[in-house]
Amino acid sequence: MVFSSLPFLFFFLPAALGLYYLAPRSWRNGVLFLVSLVFYAWGEPVYVLLMLFSTVLDYTNGRLVQRYKDQGRLRAAKAAVAWAVVLNLGILGFFKYADLFIGTFNSLAGTAIPLLEIPLPIGISFYTFQTMSYTIDVYRGDARMQPNIISFGAYVAMFPQLIAGPIVRYQDVDQQMDHREMNWELFSQGVERFLTGMVKKVLLANGIGLLWDTVAAAPQLSMLSAWLGILAFGFQIYFDFSGYSDMAIGLGKMLGFRLPENFDHPYMSSSVAVFWRRWHMTLGTWFREYLYIPLGGNRRGKARTILNLAIVWMATGIWHGASWNFLLWGAWFGLLLILERFVWGKALERHPAWGHIYTLLAVAVSWVFFSFPSLPEMGRYLASMAGAGGLADNLGLYSLLSYGPMLAVMALAATPWLGQGLAALKARGAWGRTVVLGVYLAASVVVLASLVDASYNPFLYFRF
Repeated sequence: MVFSSLPFLFFFLPAALGLYYLAPRSWRNGVLFLVSLVFYAWGEPVYVLLMLFSTVLDYTNGRLVQRYKDQGRLRAAKAAVAWAVVLNLGILGFFKYADLFIGTFNSLAGTAIPLLEIPLPIGISFYTFQTMSYTIDVYRGDARMQPNIISFGAYVAMFPQLIAGPIVRYQDVDQQMDHREMNWELFSQGVERFLTGMVKKVLLANGIGLLWDTVAAAPQLSMLSAWLGILAFGFQIYFDFSGYSDMAIGLGKMLGFRLPENFDHPYMSSSVAVFWRRWHMTLGTWFREYLYIPLGGNRRGKARTILNLAIVWMATGIWHGASWNFLLWGAWFGLLLILERFVWGKALERHPAWGHIYTLLAVAVSWVFFSFPSLPEMGRYLASMAGAGGLADNLGLYSLLSYGPMLAVMALAATPWLGQGLAALKARGAWGRTVVLGVYLAASVVVLASLVDASYNPFLYFRF
């Protein structure tokens, strides 16, 4: 069940909020835990047991770590953390990467070991990272041990961010699990943020996704078609994922939680480093805090910094999917970040306009690596972008006329200017707030009409 679906909007969400607010405050974590399990079971009834196992595993490991620390047995506490990390990564590796390794081994060794073909549990990459962060945070002293397993379960299974993030480290919500603010102002902010995400997802991402599907399936492409296609994909994945993050953050506010931001207009960046400080921010924070810094970060010289960056970005790439193209995608960004740090970073700072163009081109190429699982497909598409199929064709000209206005709207929506305009209207007083309310009501009507009428409603990050 996705947020941008009629069953969620008209059945699950009203029932979940009703039960949550009718329950006494001391019961609300339990209610949140139960409704989140129902939400997950809607699409993954069997894998609810896997998520419950992860919950019990890391709750137990957290208690062990705290007990050993209190006893002064730091080596035992460190061993408990290591055990938790190994088990969590083992679970993630088995379900997500087993077939990748089997297939690769078959190709290299000439064997015919059958693939397991186990369906990937929805959201496993997200909630596994979250549960690991809990044990590590308790060991570091960055978060308290949660003594109540129901409250810990509510953190793990919290339906707003369960299947697609943001990746919420336990320290982000440590205090909120037991003491959180709930009032009408926060709830109304949540509704507004949720509607913003719905517009991004349903009206923008879904609309431009049709163009990408058409271009990606074409046997031959001109330069115009290829560039329009990759622009469409870049906008689709941005508005799809950032829209879903907006909806998650909005739902969190409706429940009294302040979840971390996940996007900050990344296409406005003037370097790849800045882009990754603005794109999927919680994933970048997780890898920095739990991999890059423990490896030594940039504190052990140039060679070690390059190695650490390479490791982190290979891990970031393969985190996104069990296919070697994701490793290549991560390696591409790792290479660019290394070059920016040691070669041309200062030049980009001096010339931000050129830096912006360079960043957009680098990201556009990265989406080719991200989209196509095989090197021949990537090569064919990159060659088309370079003009191997001619400058323009009927598909490109038709797509430009049909989708050009939508692409222009998306380019504007990818900036902070629309949000700033709405904020300025609100600041004008009652009439401004009324205008903004009218905008949101009109957008809600259009979104609902689109959901009722349309059958095209994919969510790209389900497969991660």
